[in-house]
Amino acid sequence: MVDCLGCRIAHGLEPTYIIYDDELVTCVLDIDPFNEGHMLILPKQHIRELEEMDEELSLHVMKTSQLCANVLKQRYGADGITICQNGGVFNDLGHYHMHVIPRFIGDGFTWSESQFDTGEKQRLAETAANLKIYFHRVLGKS
Repeated sequence: MVDCLGCRIAHGLEPTYIIYDDELVTCVLDIDPFNEGHMLILPKQHIRELEEMDEELSLHVMKTSQLCANVLKQRYGADGITICQNGGVFNDLGHYHMHVIPRFIGDGFTWSESQFDTGEKQRLAETAANLKIYFHRVLGKS
């Protein structure tokens, strides 16, 4: 899709730093990296949300993230890797992309706790029971 920035990046039509690509995905450096080597994995097929991916592409993206993690650990001696994906209104690219971020002790990366206490911790058992019902519905089980 020419209208989609993610598609243009994935197909090499935008100025970017392509690190790896194959028939299904392109890996580029994030233009606003958290740490050196911070990469994005973008499907070449126009996919907006995680749940739109078929099993083959989903597995390929995950295998590519393993490859990227291996490369980042070898190249930078990363203490760990953070892998994340932002969907829905939090997807600022309008195209599925997975972040693969090399991490280092003391790098300042934070996963902050919720700013609001709406009682989630007190409802864990109830939440688990409700979600199990939805998993059964989605999987077509009674």
